[in-house]
Amino acid sequence: MGRRFRGESQHKVDGKGRVSIPASFRRVLEASDPNWQSGDAPELVIVYGDARRNYLECYTMEAIEEVDAKIAALPRGSLARKALERMFNGQSLPTTVDETGRLVLPAKLRNKIGLKGEAFFIAAGDTFQIWKPETFDDVQEMEAAKLMDELPEGMDPLALLDGGL
Repeated sequence: MGRRFRGESQHKVDGKGRVSIPASFRRVLEASDPNWQSGDAPELVIVYGDARRNYLECYTMEAIEEVDAKIAALPRGSLARKALERMFNGQSLPTTVDETGRLVLPAKLRNKIGLKGEAFFIAAGDTFQIWKPETFDDVQEMEAAKLMDELPEGMDPLALLDGGL
């Protein structure tokens, strides 16, 4: 397992769809790209998925190769394999970070999640997500409220690591 993404930040998106990636995220992309060498642009895959997805998920090369291997292990022609191939192979964009540490998000991807002037980045282990800030806030508020309703009062979240709930 490679390095993990940590943290969150918000960055401007220019009219051409260019957005700076947090510097710490760039280091993880470099470390998780087996072909990367100093001076090269690290590769990644942006999975945008179908209409149910309201964010972009950015996979390191190590992470997407792990997903690809799991998909390839499924029976050829199975519904699960077809659905996963459509999302991870068809509804995705292989790309690189430019020399100034930015991603270029095509209009199709920006329009899909309603991204205009600002992008919100949040770490998700071996991936990171890009959201329209207002959408993230709304979803986060709803999910946090649901989680708080399900957890016993005063429960230490670390108990979840051991399967406690």
